Order: sequence, then C-alpha cells, then structure tokens
Amino acid sequence: MTSLSSTVVTRFAPSPTGYLHIGGARTALFNWLYAKGHGGKFLIRIEDTDRERSTDEAVKAIFDGLDWLNLHADEEPVYQFSRADRHREVVQQLLDTGHAYRDYLSAEETGALRDQAKAEGKDFVSPWRDREPTDAEAGNPFTVRFRRPLGQSVIVDDAVQGTVRWESSALDDLVILRSDGAPTYNLAVVVDDHDMGVTHVIRGDDHLNNAARQGLIYDALGWTRPTFAHIPLIHGPDGAKLSKRHGAQAVHEYAEMGYLPEAMRNYLARLGWAHGDDELFDDEQAKTWFDFGGINKAPARLDFDKLAHVNAHWIRQADDQRLADLTTGVLASRGQTLDAAAREKLLRVIPLIKDRAKMVPELADQAQFALLVNPIALNEKSRGLLQGENLDRLSRLREFLTEIQGWSVENLEASLKLFAEKEGVGFGKIGPFARAALTGGVPAPDIAKILVAIGRDESLQRLDDALQQTK
Repeated sequence: MTSLSSTVVTRFAPSPTGYLHIGGARTALFNWLYAKGHGGKFLIRIEDTDRERSTDEAVKAIFDGLDWLNLHADEEPVYQFSRADRHREVVQQLLDTGHAYRDYLSAEETGALRDQAKAEGKDFVSPWRDREPTDAEAGNPFTVRFRRPLGQSVIVDDAVQGTVRWESSALDDLVILRSDGAPTYNLAVVVDDHDMGVTHVIRGDDHLNNAARQGLIYDALGWTRPTFAHIPLIHGPDGAKLSKRHGAQAVHEYAEMGYLPEAMRNYLARLGWAHGDDELFDDEQAKTWFDFGGINKAPARLDFDKLAHVNAHWIRQADDQRLADLTTGVLASRGQTLDAAAREKLLRVIPLIKDRAKMVPELADQAQFALLVNPIALNEKSRGLLQGENLDRLSRLREFLTEIQGWSVENLEASLKLFAEKEGVGFGKIGPFARAALTGGVPAPDIAKILVAIGRDESLQRLDDALQQTK
C-alpha cells in the first residue's frame, strides 16, 4: 500500500467483468497522464468484489489492453476482494461511532416500505435507523447501512464539473455491508482509495452521484477527501451512447484492426480534452500539457476518420523494423509466411509505402507487389498493356535500366524522366505498362519505389519474365 503523502496518486479501478472498454482505456490514460505530469504515481486496482461476474479471463484482458497501451502501474495491482477484512473493520468503526446502523429488514420488507414511501411522496428511511433490536431480533440476519446526515446539503467540488450539490435526503442510507458479510462498492472504494493514498479520483461522470455518497463516508471517518474529477463519457459519432452498433469497443479490437498504441494514446487523450488546437502530440507533450481545465464537460464523440488520420501520422513516424514485424504478423494471420529473403524485402519496402497507409493491414496489402513469387503471372489487364509499341518500349526500358548507377528512389526517378524524354513521350505513357510488367497488376507505389523495393536484379528479372510471357 502507498503511504499517505503529498505526492499525486491516481488510480484506474476496473471491474473484471469483461474486456477493457475504450472508455475505460481513456480513463486509465487520463489518470496516467495526470500522475506522470505531476511526478506522481499511477496505480491499478481490480474491483473484483462481484464474484459471480468477475473472471480470470477478464482480468487478463484488462491487463493485456493496458500493456498494449503501455500504461503500467507504479506498484503491484491491488485486488479489492482480498481486502474484505479491512473493509469490514471500517464498517465496524462506523458502527462504533454511530455513523452506521444494523438494519434487520428483509429484502421483501425493504421493497414494500420503499414502495409505500414513494406512494406517499416521501423518502425511504429504514425504521432501524433509530431503533435498537431486542435480544431475540439481534440474532436475525442484518445489513449495515451508513447513517447519512439529514437536512443538509452535500457538496462536491469537482475539478471538471465544478461545484455540485445534493440534498442529503435524496441519497438514502446506503447499505455498506450485505447480510452475507460482503462489503459494498461505495464503502470498499473509499477504504481502498484512502489506504492506497489516492489523491485524485479521475473517472467517468456516471460515478458523479457516488462522489456524494463517498464524500459523506470520508467525512464520517475523518479522512481527507480526494480531489474528484468526473469526465464525460464517450459517445458514438451520432451522439448516442457508445454501443456495438458504432463498431469496435474493446481495446483488443483496435489492436487487431491495425492501430498503433501511440496513436490510440494520442487520439484518446484528445477525445474530450484539448490543448489549444494541437491534434498530434507525443506522450511527453501530453504529460506536460494535461490538466483538468482542458477537459470538456460535454460527452466526447468517437470519430473513426480522425482516429485513422492520427494513426497514419504515427505509422509514418514508426520504426521500419517494428512496422515490418507488425506487417509480418498480419500476413501470418492470413496464412502467408515469409522466408528470410522475403522478410528482408519487406523491410526494404516498408519505408517506401508507409506514407500511404492508415492502418497496419494496409501495409500488408501494399507490400504484396514486392512479395510476389517469380515469375509473376500477368493478369488480363496487364497483358493488354504489354502489346505493340508498349512492348518495344519495355524492352528498351529494360536495357536502359541496366546502365543506371545508384539504385535509389531519387536517382531512378531522374533516370526514368530522362528515359521518357528520350522516347519523346510523357512518363504517363510509360508508367502503366512498366507497372504491369513489374507487379503483374497488383497495387503498388511509384515505379521508382517498386524498383528499389524489389532490387536491381529482381527488377530486371521481372521485366525479362514479362517480355518472355508476351512473345
């Protein structure tokens, strides 16, 4: 456990009942950015008190998603269920100080009294709030409720939402210990955040009402409240609450679709937060800039076009070997394995095509021209281009290329322009049939880049093969 100090401490506290949602990923990112930007600690707590829904698979999915995003805690993760004894200890403390009471109502009795209070236009108050059990009643099952103060306003000064006010009568006497001895969420969260030294609770604004209840528990225990910062949720492009119909929701889906983690961090940071008009920025800039004042109060809208734009930027910035490895993984998933020569060729082609790709799978598509097995088969369109004068020019081009010294994109571009001038035509008359001969008609970049990607010897061999096939 983190000791209490003036150090900024944030936490991400997911429930392991499913995958890491994109909204949860953004919450984790905001906590990480705020902690790192203030020289503090970022912690992770797995809130696994719902034993029926919490699974080991979900825990793994959460950590896999955080690992992919490179959001790592500064201490070992805390598992809430393992701290139940500590939670019960605090419940007893609240009982001893009169801030909680035992409620012997059954679930059915509670429901009936709630309905009655609603029908009479009153707030539900358990009759056990101000009643002690008889010796006989004391042996019956009970829950423990927090004794909220009556007739006063509950105020939370939220770093994003501003000052928010509730009347305590509307908050109910919260159950903090179930009849089976299990602590409830709002109690456990307060105890864990206090014991972990959490100074700033950054989470979705669907938890704003919980802040009022939790604030009262902090006050009853004499503990300092953390700074609350409730951020708006993420909506779909149409403004509706994000759902499956909007597309990918889980972090692992974005990884599988070919987004880079640094692009996701960049985009998610910008989703609901702004630093002027800056759209593209790295982690260090984000950590320096991030503050609560830049967070919007309105829900953020997921925009896949903007995400693709951001991803394209980071693909251009990415290391070529890393992109080649990612592309190899995509090809393997499609059943295409590469030998050492093909991997070398792929590495050579990546810097020539990455400025045209928005997603990693597009690199796999665009690299196919370089990975073809020779002799490549010409498709019908390519055969149609390689006839008559085009075929004669292709033969002359092949001989012209043998004389070129310095097999680089820049040198080849200048040489190809010179060849077109010698032929007395624009390069637009040469490019289509040259591309057909070199690639068989599959998508490919500019001719000079094709030649560099496949290399001098293979380029000449492909031209020879094309000439041979058209005889």
